[in-house]
Amino acid sequence: MANFYPPGFEHQSNTIAIDFDGVIHNANKGWHDGTCYGEPLPGAIDSIKLLSKKYKIIIFTAKAKPDRPLVNGKNGVELVKEWFCKYKLDTYIYEITSEKPRAELYIDDNGYRFENWDDTLNFIENKL
Repeated sequence: MANFYPPGFEHQSNTIAIDFDGVIHNANKGWHDGTCYGEPLPGAIDSIKLLSKKYKIIIFTAKAKPDRPLVNGKNGVELVKEWFCKYKLDTYIYEITSEKPRAELYIDDNGYRFENWDDTLNFIENKL
């Protein structure tokens, strides 16, 4: 894999970024009341534990955006951390962010694997 890390950021290599909603927990209620209500998806807990042995795990989620309203006096990062603590996964998580982090791989339920623009436009026209 190509080195996408600028000088001074090599420490950020060996990272996997994982989306929270719909990848780690079911997001079957949408926004609902703003809490992190979902149960872990099958395999999520074991996979995070396994991946964290070799990679830094960064969680990315819109819940962590700074303009998100407080819920029960907590911001989104605090709520997501609380969810990870509930399932005893907090020690496996390197960071929680709303930004796209530098990573070797992104795991996201709403992603599209880009290969070329012709196929991409065809996908958008026929799937969305």
